[in-house]
Amino acid sequence: MGILGHEQRRWGGSVPGHRVIHRDREGAWNELKRRYFDENPLFDAATFRRRFRMEPSLWDKICREVCAAKRYFMFKPDAVGKMGFHGGHKCVVAMRMLAYGTIGDALDDGYAMAESTVLECVREFATTIIQLYESEYLRAPTQSELSRILAENEARGFPGMIGSIDCMHWEWRGCPVSHHGQYQNRKGKPTMILEAVATKDLRVWHAFFGMPGSHNDINVLHRSPVFDALAKGETPPVEFTINGNKYNMPYYLADKIYPDWATLVKTKSHPVNDKDENFAEAQESARKDVERFFGVFRSKFRITQNPGRF
Repeated sequence: MGILGHEQRRWGGSVPGHRVIHRDREGAWNELKRRYFDENPLFDAATFRRRFRMEPSLWDKICREVCAAKRYFMFKPDAVGKMGFHGGHKCVVAMRMLAYGTIGDALDDGYAMAESTVLECVREFATTIIQLYESEYLRAPTQSELSRILAENEARGFPGMIGSIDCMHWEWRGCPVSHHGQYQNRKGKPTMILEAVATKDLRVWHAFFGMPGSHNDINVLHRSPVFDALAKGETPPVEFTINGNKYNMPYYLADKIYPDWATLVKTKSHPVNDKDENFAEAQESARKDVERFFGVFRSKFRITQNPGRF
């Protein structure tokens, strides 16, 4: 084959010189089952919900569908015939890291899984979740959902409002040094930006992630696809009346940094009368929907409170 052909060939198997630790995978999985998944588990449903961020029935559904969707989560033997990790074991480890934001090596003690495998589980779990559920749970609202949102917001004093928009930063510890200048935010740390639209029930209808932290909300908005459907005329019709004037374009509530667009309603930065003060108070109160989402998101998935290591 020659030297070049030999270098191009990829060999599988163990890494030469790598120290093998024979962890008790089966024992760790049996202990997990005893604690959470047996018919009469050690911990009750309330404890399960606090630690897994969801009800046991929802977890069973997600774990079952994730294991069926990707071969990585199948319970199968490795190259030497030794059984690998159970799919549920991998899902639990991934969810624990997302929920608690701990480092991968810290999970080895309780789950008998090496750091490299933990990080691999998190990546595979996240990509599989996106593959399975993105089209259903991260999309524009249907006509019936839109009608419900409009009715709810009209009762709050904002007819035609379909959500609140804002951005949050996630510090990126794993940012390459060569990219620090591009991703550095105003606090001097490299971050990535998440733009989101949320409603009162904390449902997210739009998410745009990955812009460098050196950008502000306006820069992100100009690159975001949030108004693409509106520009193409593909949004459901919306009609409402304010002060005797008819409008046919829905809008989002935004903070004062956003541009003066018809699709964005901002607060009154310097109210000069009681009417302006009342409007500013109502707008800022309703706009907190997206701020509440960011707060709940960070508290339930604490990995986002720590600098991103990937």
